[in-house]
Amino acid sequence: MLRLPEEYVSILIETALKEDLGRGDITSNTLIPCELQGKASILIKEEGVIAGIEVAKAVFLRTDPSLKTQIQIKDGTSVKPGDEAMEVSGNVRSILSAERVALNFLQRMSGIASTTAKYVSQVQGLGVDIADTRKTTPGLRLLEKYAVRMGGGRNHRLDLSDAILIKDNHFAALRTLGMSFKEIIAKAKSDAPSEIKIEAEATTIQEVKESLEAGADIIMLDNMNIHDMTRAVELIAGRAEVEASGGINLNNVRAVAETGVDYISVGALTHSYKALDISLELEPQTFVLI
Repeated sequence: MLRLPEEYVSILIETALKEDLGRGDITSNTLIPCELQGKASILIKEEGVIAGIEVAKAVFLRTDPSLKTQIQIKDGTSVKPGDEAMEVSGNVRSILSAERVALNFLQRMSGIASTTAKYVSQVQGLGVDIADTRKTTPGLRLLEKYAVRMGGGRNHRLDLSDAILIKDNHFAALRTLGMSFKEIIAKAKSDAPSEIKIEAEATTIQEVKESLEAGADIIMLDNMNIHDMTRAVELIAGRAEVEASGGINLNNVRAVAETGVDYISVGALTHSYKALDISLELEPQTFVLI
């Protein structure tokens, strides 16, 4: 399970609060009595999967450590309209000052988890993993990859040091030096640490054959049609892991999974998701001046 380092989350929250608060919440500070205490609920407005509830909690506590929070729905849980994810109580000014940043994290992470869950649902029963990519928001990769896990997905490389993935531009650069497709993979196999897996991107059946001959551990079938993917999987026959990537969406992901690939990487999980509709609602009946 990918976990979120506290220091990393703390830095993100501090940066986000500085960005949003500026010199202070002038609206709340002008209109809301500083003594006003009360409760608010974070409410789910549409179906999905929640992610980031602990981050949202941390935003409220970073804004005002005296606030009390009670999480009712944990990350990775399916939700529906009307569900109450968390209750926050304490100084109303503080609640309002933290509201937008808390929701920004929660809505976006839940959107990623919900999008991932849709892809996972589409391939249910086929033994295929849905994986993310490095197409993440700069600086927010750990949050977004965590959200993918909450939606039932698998994390691909966290960063460039995790594995060797030889892509089209690597092949293009090295071919100008006179190296063949097989030689490039063989060089990676011989020069890389033994514990590092070698993945090669293949766009044709011929490249799949050469990847196998060179000893690639993982072969990425990049932007192949269903017919060629099926042929490639039959050719590989378990001698390497098989990843499908490129041009995959909710309409074709099951057909891709049915070719027999081991996992499917989808950039859309983290770059084309829709934020989940979530709101914070104050409960005026709980208000009291202290």
